[in-house]
Amino acid sequence: TAPGPRSYTTLRDEAVKLFNSLQQLESERDPVPLMQGVLQTCLDLPPLVDEIYCQLVKQTTEPPAPGGQGDLHYWQLLTCMSCTFLPSPPVLRFLRFHLDRTENCFPGSEMAKYACFIREALEKTKGRECVPSLEEILVLMQRQEMICTVHCPGVPACSVAISSHTTAEEVAQELVSRLGLSQSPNLFALYEQSRRREQPVGSATLLADVLTRFE
Repeated sequence: TAPGPRSYTTLRDEAVKLFNSLQQLESERDPVPLMQGVLQTCLDLPPLVDEIYCQLVKQTTEPPAPGGQGDLHYWQLLTCMSCTFLPSPPVLRFLRFHLDRTENCFPGSEMAKYACFIREALEKTKGRECVPSLEEILVLMQRQEMICTVHCPGVPACSVAISSHTTAEEVAQELVSRLGLSQSPNLFALYEQSRRREQPVGSATLLADVLTRFE
């Protein structure tokens, strides 16, 4: 299930807990649930977003084993953060400097590839209603896209590649083009269906948020 409501203490205590989670992340065999927990705390407590960005920049600056598993786990969480939250302008400038420095110091490396991916994501990220699903975190760790299955009346289900930034309107437009309906006078929209209800998905809604709700 998707992360549910949590109870929190003071921001200072939660910041300490997040710092401990980051320390644990370095050696975690399956880092995905831990990453999702960090993201959920940041979503629930926005003042901690900048703190986590700064901690991740610190952890990925002159690491003891550049490109090692622990180092890449930090880069992978930084990737997920960049697709979920925008830091404040001062932290964003600091982060971009760090990304540039990493690409210059380690050209062609995995760290440089993550730095490039993060820079591009930050240009598109506007904020999320939900943290990335476990599936989304897994594909972000590989710098890949998710495959979303859309069921269309009268035709086989369509598979559409989406990113963390893809809106329902963009997917609907792609399907209209694929199905040769561009000249149709009808309006088209996506619907999400559960056991209890069926409802239209807002045109500006991020499909990744819809998938998290289903998870």
